Amino acid sequence: MIREHVQKGLLAGEKNFRWRATEITRLEGFTDAVFAFAVTLLVVSLEVPRTFSELIFAMKGFIAFAICFALLVQVWYEHYTFSRRYGLQTAYTVFLNSALLFVVLFYVYPLKFIFTLLVAQISGGATAATNVNDMLRIDQSASLMVIYSLGFTAVFGVFTLLYTYAYRKRTLLELNEYEALLTRKSILEHLFMAVLGVMIAITAELLPARLAGAAGYLFCLIGVYHTIAGTIYGKKEKAVLAKMEAASQSNPAP
Repeated sequence: MIREHVQKGLLAGEKNFRWRATEITRLEGFTDAVFAFAVTLLVVSLEVPRTFSELIFAMKGFIAFAICFALLVQVWYEHYTFSRRYGLQTAYTVFLNSALLFVVLFYVYPLKFIFTLLVAQISGGATAATNVNDMLRIDQSASLMVIYSLGFTAVFGVFTLLYTYAYRKRTLLELNEYEALLTRKSILEHLFMAVLGVMIAITAELLPARLAGAAGYLFCLIGVYHTIAGTIYGKKEKAVLAKMEAASQSNPAP
């Protein structure tokens, strides 16, 4: 059944980007296991509630867990896409992959803490297992933003290095013009994210303690970037695909 789906193209990956990876490697399997462990560390409660009150207490962390889970899945999928696209298994990619997993595991608890706090503040404490004021003092806000934003920078910094390495290997990987364009697009996207994290950390340190949390609003620039980059690269992608289509029609394969 799986073989039939592959033959029909249902599992063929991206439409205009040839996936060079074939079988799931040990590195990808290890990565999946680490991400699964990271999700385990995010769970609402490590113990099964024994009473209804304990159940309600545990469920208060559901929204924060859902957000953190979605973010981890996003990082996992980005790694999955990179691995499938390029199929690189060199010492350098193993090192960068290990660095990524280290950062993901190290920042699981800060990730859970900051979104538990954020959701609790928005809900007025209704979704917090503890008093919101006990979770964070005002003078600690800047440090929290620095910790989170630097973790954000580390994750996307690793992806920047991975995609840069893949682009340097474009001849060996036989990337066509469209695939090279998407690789450059990924490099710029992840570099922007990494730089943004640094900007937020610096802003949080420079702002007064009571306003340090406002540095987090700079994450809204992600939407601005995607809007601008999507418009610019969208036109480039269409032009490259049209050019490749015209070339294939004028030079049909024998």
